[in-house]
Amino acid sequence: MTAIALTIAGSDSSGGAGIQADLKTFAAHQVYGSSVIVALTAQNTTGVRAIHAVPGAFVSQQMDAVFEDLDVGAVKIGMLATAELIETVAAGLRKHGAKNIVLDPVMIAASGARLLEEAAVEAVREHLFPLATLITPNLPEAAALLGTTPAQSDAAVDEQAEKLAALGAANVLIKGGHGSGDVSSDLLLLAGGARRRFNAPRLDTRNTHGTGCTLSSAIAANLAKGLPLAEAVGEAKSYISAAIAAADQVAVGHGHGPVHHFHQWWDKSDGSRP
Repeated sequence: MTAIALTIAGSDSSGGAGIQADLKTFAAHQVYGSSVIVALTAQNTTGVRAIHAVPGAFVSQQMDAVFEDLDVGAVKIGMLATAELIETVAAGLRKHGAKNIVLDPVMIAASGARLLEEAAVEAVREHLFPLATLITPNLPEAAALLGTTPAQSDAAVDEQAEKLAALGAANVLIKGGHGSGDVSSDLLLLAGGARRRFNAPRLDTRNTHGTGCTLSSAIAANLAKGLPLAEAVGEAKSYISAAIAAADQVAVGHGHGPVHHFHQWWDKSDGSRP
């Protein structure tokens, strides 16, 4: 049976993040990708120029069309922009009994542009936390969800993960890419209290556009293929680390370029296929 994953997110016109990054990541994992677009952005590697939210009724129609026809094995949720869209998506997920939901609570783009209304943060906690199999905030997003400052130590990350779980998140992955030091450490807090850390060398590159989108969609792809959650996260961490390491081999734009989603398929010397 063909593994199918669905991304519910915004469109990145430059192709490095959002729906485009998610579909590339699904394809790189040999998973069939479907999509529900909730917002359009006018953006490139240097920044976001404009955001246009899709009407909620049309988002509902997209979700109905996908779920009524495709056997969706996992769902990745990214940029939702407004409280109304969050409630619309939550209602659609409940209606169709969606499973293996990976919530990436996108708030700020790599360029610094705000992608989620401040008033919508509570809606994320109230409507999406109870439905999500896993939430994947980075350090600033975890802090924003809790109304505090970003964690500066492993102990503080542990504490914030526990607080997010107490708000209703079944499993929590706090990403350490915004931290400091030679190692980027992600903490996975599983239901029941078990913890796992996924470490990778911190790489010196500005081409990190779409890293959060890519990691969360890689986890969703692995879940769609039937991997257990901890294994799905570990495999996704290895994938994004390799995609970041190869990012400078793809010359795209003049700002924060994308990670290399197809690093395992393209020749590393000139970008051509092997």
